[in-house]
Amino acid sequence: MSKPNDNPADPFKKALAEATKVMADDPELSISYTVDPSGLSGDAMRLPQVSRRMTREEVLLARGTADALALHRKYHDAATHARYAPPGDMARELYEAMETARCEAMGARDMPGTAGNIDAKIGNEALRRGYDQITEASEAPLSVAAGYLIRHLATGRDMPRGAQNVMDLWRGFIEEQAGGTLENLQDRLADQSEFARFARQIIADLGYGDQLGEDPDSEDEDQEDQAEDDPEEDQDPDSTGQDDDDDSADADPEQTQEDQQDQSQAQVSADDLADQELAEDAEMPDGEAPLEPPAPQPISDADPDYKVYKNEHDEEIAAEDLAEPVELERLRAYLDQQLEPLKGAVSRLANKLQRRLQAQQNRSWEFDREEGILDAGRLARVVANPTTPLSFKVEKDTEFRDTIVTLLLDNSGSMRGRPISIAAICADVLARTLERCNVKVEILGFTTRAWKGGLAREAWLNDGRPQQPGRLNDLRHIIYKRADAPWRRSRDNLGLMMKEGLLKENIDGEALEWAHRRMVNRREARKILMVISDGAPVDDSTLSVNPASYLEKHLRDVIEMVERRKAVELLAIGIGHDVTRYYERAVTITDVEQLAGAMTEQLAALFDADPRARARVMGIRKAG
Repeated sequence: MSKPNDNPADPFKKALAEATKVMADDPELSISYTVDPSGLSGDAMRLPQVSRRMTREEVLLARGTADALALHRKYHDAATHARYAPPGDMARELYEAMETARCEAMGARDMPGTAGNIDAKIGNEALRRGYDQITEASEAPLSVAAGYLIRHLATGRDMPRGAQNVMDLWRGFIEEQAGGTLENLQDRLADQSEFARFARQIIADLGYGDQLGEDPDSEDEDQEDQAEDDPEEDQDPDSTGQDDDDDSADADPEQTQEDQQDQSQAQVSADDLADQELAEDAEMPDGEAPLEPPAPQPISDADPDYKVYKNEHDEEIAAEDLAEPVELERLRAYLDQQLEPLKGAVSRLANKLQRRLQAQQNRSWEFDREEGILDAGRLARVVANPTTPLSFKVEKDTEFRDTIVTLLLDNSGSMRGRPISIAAICADVLARTLERCNVKVEILGFTTRAWKGGLAREAWLNDGRPQQPGRLNDLRHIIYKRADAPWRRSRDNLGLMMKEGLLKENIDGEALEWAHRRMVNRREARKILMVISDGAPVDDSTLSVNPASYLEKHLRDVIEMVERRKAVELLAIGIGHDVTRYYERAVTITDVEQLAGAMTEQLAALFDADPRARARVMGIRKAG
């Protein structure tokens, strides 16, 4: 008889865990049920939490997720996958989706019972993401549709309702571009290497061949060709020696004896030379030392003396990997409630920025031309003196400069409550506005993985607490929205900032340097980096064993480097704190209500091409 406090879901979870280990063919697999995102990490598998109520939706989702991850564990080889993985973002998304579909199709072929469970999982995810409501192919992710189509063609099963809608919207395009390649699908499923080459061909057919990078198979062929070009290195020394012996046996005995004497003399000379070199080395103990290995690269370009005790636990992670989709939707709904009074501000801000942003193609006029449009401003001269010739003007296109804007958000504990809500709202308003102006936007966040030091601090303690260790916490750099991702696909991610327990400590200097590195690798002509922060870098574990100004000095060094190099325009918004003591161009916002009024003028001024106008609107006063 079960005890009153026993969880009725425990027998189900235990049975599912055991079945999953068998399916994955890995008895050492560790399985846990958690609210964290599902997935595989080493020998640990995370499955969705199952409550005491054990609702039908929870059970089906847990079963489908377990089956999908177990099949991935069974049929997927990470080394093969990495070998053929393309570097481009869109190509990588297509590649990952098709490999997932391959593993699930293999499971459906070998273990038909898994197909229905995974269908339930796919249907659940598709409905949560609103795939059943999409009416245009441009609103549906191509990579997801490609994965659905591969699974459908490989198994012959119809997809769940929302997934079927996404697949149908893109199916005509995919089959038109890659129909010939898809005919060979069934022959490629069992061999992951063959399927990886097949997936790369599909990606090329769909128009993303420029993101595939180098062909790994061609690199292998080059190595084989190089080996063929150097046959002497591959010869068997024993066989070569046998041939020499045969030739010697057939030669004149006197000649053979002379050859042997010559070889002996050559051997003696070589030995003498070697002994001489050893003697010289012994006589010159203080001679030149052997070449030392190159010094490790500094952690920071801004300050070569800036140290990090351990950085292998640092994390750069997408926001969607830190929370379940259903939780992101709930948190986003909470953020939307606070955005409701500010909808009008979005339109006003867009109109102002659209006139100022250099991403728009500005136009100018050339005057005093012999033909073109009549210049009405110079007609007064003709009236005063009829002999004056008419003046015309011609509209001239100026050089087009596209722009990218990166928003770097402080996700520290000091921002908890209203400040982080303001930061999220600023990011939301700016991202939607700038996208309307055809400006690409990237949204990043920064915090740490733990309070008061993480695994890095534990390593420092175990090593005997060496002096001046440098940074002693594990970074967490979050990507809320990539520059090339449309806003509609990333909007829920901003809700993550409302998640309890996310906001910890902040190391602004390294975060700013990380965002700057991402920007300088972009191809856009104009790059604007906007930091939204309270301006005070704080990490107790680091500051307790380093100088008190250690993190603040590094932040100032990074800001000075960014402003000196001038590859990126650096701006800052202080949330409740004055950040002008760090940043040359900055503005402070203290309350959400300011966004509808002063925010419009101030943020528009940040993008104004005339620095005097910008300073006038923002109220910035420079010394001298």
